[in-house]
Amino acid sequence: MSDSPLSKFSHVRPQDTQYLGNGLRDFFLYKDLGIAAATGGRVLAQLVKANIAPKQGTGWHRHEADFHIVFMLKGWARFMYEDKETLVAAGDCVHQRPGIKHYLFDYSEDMEYLEIVSPVDFKTIPVDAVCEVPAVMMPWN
Repeated sequence: MSDSPLSKFSHVRPQDTQYLGNGLRDFFLYKDLGIAAATGGRVLAQLVKANIAPKQGTGWHRHEADFHIVFMLKGWARFMYEDKETLVAAGDCVHQRPGIKHYLFDYSEDMEYLEIVSPVDFKTIPVDAVCEVPAVMMPWN
């Protein structure tokens, strides 16, 4: 079976791409895994890692996306999902249902996660605060 015009084979090795600071948040670094190009823009798969200590976090927002998961590879991150504080630690997988209001407000220095989102050009929409956000647990050294 051959590749369809909308989907093609992709194999990205660690040395094929670099972490870059050109993603959604300036305090994270992003590493493209080649899936956006392979799927014709239908799916984004990227590695995201901490680059700068948390100060204000992401702010309250929601995404216009059909599908969004975060799989924590290293470290941890603290989110507010609506009015529920959620600690996402290495090995955890979170499905962020479409439109859920959330706020990533704290994360470890070694935090790294795999993010898979569809479509690639999903939108991020700021929203009014749902509730108060806890303080950062421990600052980086």
